[in-house]
Amino acid sequence: MSYSVETQGLTKSFNGFVAVNNVSMTVKRGSIFGLLGPNGAGKSTLLRMICTLLTPTAGKAFVDGYDVQKQSNEVRKAIGVVQEKLLLYPVLTARENMELFGRLYRVDPHVLNERVDSLLEEVKLSAVADRLVGTYSSGMRQRVNIVRALVHDPKIVILDEPTNGLDPQSVRWAKDYVKGLKKRGLTVVITTHDMEEADELSEELAIMDRGEILALGEKEALKDKYNVESIEELFLALTGRELRDSLSGRLRRRGW
Repeated sequence: MSYSVETQGLTKSFNGFVAVNNVSMTVKRGSIFGLLGPNGAGKSTLLRMICTLLTPTAGKAFVDGYDVQKQSNEVRKAIGVVQEKLLLYPVLTARENMELFGRLYRVDPHVLNERVDSLLEEVKLSAVADRLVGTYSSGMRQRVNIVRALVHDPKIVILDEPTNGLDPQSVRWAKDYVKGLKKRGLTVVITTHDMEEADELSEELAIMDRGEILALGEKEALKDKYNVESIEELFLALTGRELRDSLSGRLRRRGW
């Protein structure tokens, strides 16, 4: 099969509100695929269905050939997920965090020790691997967060805003590391609001808004189709230039 991810009419509704509407798309194996859209476009909901965290209202999704609803365990083994919010325990060391997630994935203990050492060496944290993650800088924590998602040797990596809030050196490192994942043969799905980042990394992309895919295809082909020179111009041409202000529902209910 030539696709790492495939969706067919994937839809998700919440109490009558359609968050994702009839999305059909494919992600080629070994590619870097950019999923772009304004806040509230439906990107997170789409990814949560692909990752088996939400059950679709309608449609189907396949990850590494496995049905996300019927073969969820196999899907979870095939993917590594880096959420925007760090999935680390600050009172554990980097090594302990990595080992914990490896055990959750039931990685063989002998394999796990070698893999943890190798991954921490890759991100230049071997010297401080036994210090608490709570003492790390934001860039160091994100490096652990990324390799934490690789500890079970997944075939597909999903990165949600991986460079958000990082300093320029850490951003450069993260971009280069993502390119390195592709060279290893992994498939990468990345969401970002940084259009230059999307332009540099993505080979193919989808632009979502209001739950629907507005554009899907190879990056350069889409630029030609819409007669634009950058992903930012393409994004604004499709989603508009108006500001997307929104308030927290929780605060509104409390009268703030």
